[in-house]
Amino acid sequence: MQTVLVTGGAGFIGANFVLKARLEQWANVVNLDKLTYASNLQSLAELQDDGYNFVQGDIGDSALVANLLEQYQPDAVINFAAESHVDRSILSPQDFINTNVVGAFQLLEATRHYWQKLSPQRQSSFRFLHVSTDEVYGSLSPTDPAFREDTPYAPNSPYAASKAASDHFVRAYHHTYGLPTLTTNCSNNYGPRQFPEKLIPLMILNALEGKQLPIYGDGQNVRDWLYVTDHCEAIYLVLQQGKVGETYNVGGLNEQTNLTVIEKICTILDKLAPKSNYLHSSLMTFVKDRPGHDRRYAIDCSKISRELGWAPKESFDSGLLKTIEWYLSNSAWVEGVRTGAYQNWIKQNYESRNLQRI
Repeated sequence: MQTVLVTGGAGFIGANFVLKARLEQWANVVNLDKLTYASNLQSLAELQDDGYNFVQGDIGDSALVANLLEQYQPDAVINFAAESHVDRSILSPQDFINTNVVGAFQLLEATRHYWQKLSPQRQSSFRFLHVSTDEVYGSLSPTDPAFREDTPYAPNSPYAASKAASDHFVRAYHHTYGLPTLTTNCSNNYGPRQFPEKLIPLMILNALEGKQLPIYGDGQNVRDWLYVTDHCEAIYLVLQQGKVGETYNVGGLNEQTNLTVIEKICTILDKLAPKSNYLHSSLMTFVKDRPGHDRRYAIDCSKISRELGWAPKESFDSGLLKTIEWYLSNSAWVEGVRTGAYQNWIKQNYESRNLQRI
């Protein structure tokens, strides 16, 4: 069985990938995670030590990464580690540069030195897979074609710019040094174990507690929604069969306006967790739009479908129902991640905005 060094494996997408990798015996996993506010080891509590090792640390710590590579001799590195929330990048862009740009560079450097010392056979089979985002491509109008792998980069937020920079470094390390890299650019992920600053879990949990459901601007911003398990399966497929040096876009084929997403959440909660005196939709509240808010994202994932045979299994409705059911059944996990730091951020980001109830 392969051994894979996974960075950021206690975050949302990383944890879901690590769980599938171990439970389905994809690989032995060494999980390197800094354990920032959005990481949660409780997400991985069901894993046994056999074939799984956790190390707390920063991808920017080149000595630590070099030691882990030497100790565990992985066959691949998968980089999930990133600061990933646009609102936080607006408030504190330096954190995103430190992790997403400098950290990714340090990880690439340590991996390059490790890879160059491998035997020719192991060099040929080794892979460095970098997990990125569709936000590097910028914003689409309602009639624009979806993002393709050859769409020019046009990042509009500090987060998107930091991920664009790391994508370029990954490409450069392949073309300059021959490092066998792969890059995936995904659309908005949702599903179990997502930190509740992101739209879907934030709306679910606010609605359950009878709090306002803040909607940026007019609510007509469009995102393509990808169920996290579908994404994890795509990543593993790219790792096994992707062409070295290539980029693969991964999308859910589920474009939805933010307003529609929230309305659907309310409708499901009215059935699964009804309130006696009001409908959940009555909590919807428009708030002042955030700066540089991209209007629409959409992913053309025909390349990964055509070349590797991947397609999402979940529709948005089926994935959303599974997601809500998971949050309803895992209140202990929710309480474990809702720290004082998270509550302070919610206050900073939303309470200063002008509210307009609909």
